[in-house]
Amino acid sequence: MEPFKLIRVHDNQAAIRTALMAGSRFIAGGTNLIDLMKLHIETPKQVVDINKLPFSGIEELPDGGLRIGALVKNSDLAYHPVVIKKYPVLSEALLSGASPQLRNMASVGGNLMQRTRCPYFYNTDFACNKRNPGSGCAALTGYNRMNAVLGTSDHCIATHPSDMCVALAALDATIHVQGTKGSRLIPFGEFHRLPGQTPHVEHSLLPGELITHVDIPGMSYSYRSHYLKVRDRASYEFALTSAAVLLDIRGGRIQKADIALGGVGTKPWRAVPAEKVLNGASADLQTYRAAAEAALSQAKSYKDNAYKIELAKRTLVRALTTAAAIS
Repeated sequence: MEPFKLIRVHDNQAAIRTALMAGSRFIAGGTNLIDLMKLHIETPKQVVDINKLPFSGIEELPDGGLRIGALVKNSDLAYHPVVIKKYPVLSEALLSGASPQLRNMASVGGNLMQRTRCPYFYNTDFACNKRNPGSGCAALTGYNRMNAVLGTSDHCIATHPSDMCVALAALDATIHVQGTKGSRLIPFGEFHRLPGQTPHVEHSLLPGELITHVDIPGMSYSYRSHYLKVRDRASYEFALTSAAVLLDIRGGRIQKADIALGGVGTKPWRAVPAEKVLNGASADLQTYRAAAEAALSQAKSYKDNAYKIELAKRTLVRALTTAAAIS
């Protein structure tokens, strides 16, 4: 780890001003940043501790939605009674991630900002365009069993690691940020960037911008939701594939479906083609299978990860079947 200066701030504007200085990084729980600093992947000159800022609350909104502070711990959000009752897909996603110890430290804002766990990103002996732009992507020809099949490019096939973000993608969340020019809203689907030719540009934040909270809209059917994660072991493991699903079913037909996939995309992957198949269709196994085929129709496999395409289809079918059975 390189030497750095720790700065504790107590108000938003101080945090933003300090973050504008070259080589600055915000820190809350530090469950990802500290690892990256130890490996010399992140080498900030100063680390800005934002834990004293007023973003640790969870409150219900007038429209029936939920406002979640950026500093809310993952465990607190997962066990919040409103989340468990109204947004089980989010609670399930959070509880499937990391370990209890890490969930007790990790923040919502940090979860949004966490970086890929691609082994070539973490090993500085290998080329990685995310870590060192223009150096190449060792995963393209290396061992890529855990890498993405959706949203990839010739410059990067790293998988986005978050479970929480997959649920928030399906929930149509909105991210609130503050910066030197004031506050703005970022629709969740526009926050994370596809790699394209610039895989090191991972999000839509401007320099110095600070995530303050996340809003989830009120949905009358959000209780009928489910997060399913398939992984190599039962805990403390990243997804091979995952699916976050919400279904509005009336009279045996799907009025509205919201679907996102994890473990297969370079960002939390909103499965719009699957939603189009589901919306207005009968709530049955044949429909779910057709939706799964649509969801993975644009997938591109590499040497070691072709299995993910079929596994993702089966994951989505099972998640849809489970959610549909909720009354």
